Amino acid sequence: MQPLASDSSSRSSPDIADDTTARHVAIIMDGNNRWARQRDLLGAEGHRAGGKQLRNIVKAALHQQLAVLTVFAFSSENWRRPPQEVQALMTLFVESLDREVPKLHEQQIGLRFIGDLSAFSDALQTRMMAAQKLTADNQRLILVCAVNYGGRWDITHAAQSFIDSCIDRSAGGEQLIADWRSRLTESSLHDFTCLADLPPVDLCIRTGGEKRISNFLLWQLAYAELIFSEQLWPDFDEHCLAAALQEFGRRQRRFGRTSEQVLGMQN
Repeated sequence: MQPLASDSSSRSSPDIADDTTARHVAIIMDGNNRWARQRDLLGAEGHRAGGKQLRNIVKAALHQQLAVLTVFAFSSENWRRPPQEVQALMTLFVESLDREVPKLHEQQIGLRFIGDLSAFSDALQTRMMAAQKLTADNQRLILVCAVNYGGRWDITHAAQSFIDSCIDRSAGGEQLIADWRSRLTESSLHDFTCLADLPPVDLCIRTGGEKRISNFLLWQLAYAELIFSEQLWPDFDEHCLAAALQEFGRRQRRFGRTSEQVLGMQN
């Protein structure tokens, strides 16, 4: 039997050549409510403390010379939380944008939002679009905030966008082009996912002790290293990030090869 041919052009997986230090770190910021309960505080105070810690981690990301930091700020499932908590989060979101965006711009940090932004108020959407426009050319660090985001939504949206790109409208109607199936590859679908123009996610950290990714970046985390921290998010400081990056550096990423092959390529 002939071995199956390898068609690297149809794959979106990284390779050893891409494996140096972590360039793109994603964080699931979990534990704000538990942090507040431990201190007999309202949940909103936990979220405020979490927002403050995010500012510290952004500074640490600059110090660590990361290229991209992606944070899970508000999932598509978070709408299920008590209405008063959701409202507090929206208020905090607006306050944070008004206060932090000028500071991010001064530090040459680009800000992006991914997710279904249409669910937010017009005022909040306007602020998000203005923030993205203001910081669009900043490249010192790209800070990506996932809001009303879900990994399944991302993949579904990518598939819909791919299909839309394969529709022939030249005759006035809408008809799929004949070769749409051959055009559908991992690589072509990847191009329609969120973060497609950014370096792949190298490391995903979840704080708060839970050991799941909760519908976060399902496509993008396929080859990422995972670290689950017991620290609640407001307690996850620059030293915790540095330790996670050190742990990442000790791991051997093989991407399908053997350890011997990896060592041979590195020597």
